[in-house]
This record gives sequence, C-alpha cells and structure tokens, in this order.
Amino acid sequence: EIQDTEHKKQIPILKQDFEQHHEGYQFSYETGNGISRQEQGYIKNKGDKKHETLVQQGSITYHDEHGHPITLTYIADEHGFQPQGSHLPTPPPIPAEIAKALEEKAHQSYQQPSQDDYQHQYEHY
Repeated sequence: EIQDTEHKKQIPILKQDFEQHHEGYQFSYETGNGISRQEQGYIKNKGDKKHETLVQQGSITYHDEHGHPITLTYIADEHGFQPQGSHLPTPPPIPAEIAKALEEKAHQSYQQPSQDDYQHQYEHY
C-alpha cells in the first residue's frame, strides 16, 4: 500500500522560545505529539582563540511506539558529543577476574628500570 505523504497530518508546535544574547543562546519547543526539546549554548574560553569551544547542552523527550517517554540528555563540548539516557545501550560488565587484575595493576607502583637492570638484561648476548 502506498501512503500519500502530502496528506499526512501536520503536527502543531505548542510552544517555542528562542533567546540569543552576548553570553550565548537558549531555545525550547514542544509539539502536539509529545516531543519537547530544550538547549543552551555558550562559548567556553571566549577570547582565547586556541581554546575557544562551543558548549551545547540540552535534552529531548519523545515517546516510543508503546507511548513510554524517552529522554535523551546531552552535552557537546571539547570532549565531543556525550549523550545520556536509560534507553542507550551500555557495555557489558567487566568480568570479576579482569576487574581485580586492573585494580591491582592500578595500585602497583611503577619503578623506572635502572641502568644496572638494562646491563643485566643484555649480558647474555
């Protein structure tokens, strides 16, 4: 069955705000089908051309096919886009043996090899 996309129902915008000022910007909107979004942004380290970064943070909420709300929050800065939400996949837990080994390794102090260590290592050649 072919759907006629020209006759689909338009979704109304119920609320919409936008502000831009010297320090940055912010906007928000809400639609008739339950989508809402808000975002703020500003320039971090303004005036320092080597380190100026646009920082954007906000959230969007929509509903899944079962009507449950899904919320995504995010920040985008010098470290990239960093989304958060209970619906996002997460890595499996680290196995206990590996976690223990990593913990032990982190607590071991690293000692710089001495010149004697290097000489002893190559005496056999």
